Amino acid sequence: MDTTSEPIHSAEQGGLLVALARAAIARELGQPAPRLPRPDWLIQPGAVFVTLTQHGDLRGCIGSLEAHRPLIEDVEANARAAAFNDPRFPPLAWDELSRTDVEVSVLSPPRPMPCRDEADALARLRPGVDGVILQQDWRRATFLPQVWEQLPEPRQFLAHLKLKAGLDPDFWSPDLRLSRYTVEKFREPVS
Repeated sequence: MDTTSEPIHSAEQGGLLVALARAAIARELGQPAPRLPRPDWLIQPGAVFVTLTQHGDLRGCIGSLEAHRPLIEDVEANARAAAFNDPRFPPLAWDELSRTDVEVSVLSPPRPMPCRDEADALARLRPGVDGVILQQDWRRATFLPQVWEQLPEPRQFLAHLKLKAGLDPDFWSPDLRLSRYTVEKFREPVS
């Protein structure tokens, strides 16, 4: 039985992750950034997505699906990538950082979600809880659990995920693989 795992990061730790992400972007822009603590838990492997928004609109989102480097490196690298290398947006400009909100999502390890068919997949999805990875041959796409806010119906969520992977929204194959993960989401206090 799949259950949502207990949080492993405190609000204080989450606040540090967000501050580290913002500082990495500021340094890349040549702006002053505070020296932040670097406790030992930051050197454990971790996978994060960094999401940037401006007035509620997406401005960049890049991340790692699996832990392959220390958490601090993943946060800083994905923060810079979300700000400057998301192909959907131009690089973040110097004057944009002050109006950009930063969110860090720490991912649990992905778990395979075997399904007999699409109806079985739709029945197993947990709206608002599951982040989903879809793989078909060389195509791969993911939606963070936050995407359920825009696509609350499982059929709609899965159809858009297929589109993101370059597949037809009605496509289904026995070779299609789904995995799920959860996130711990941390964002800056709203000013």
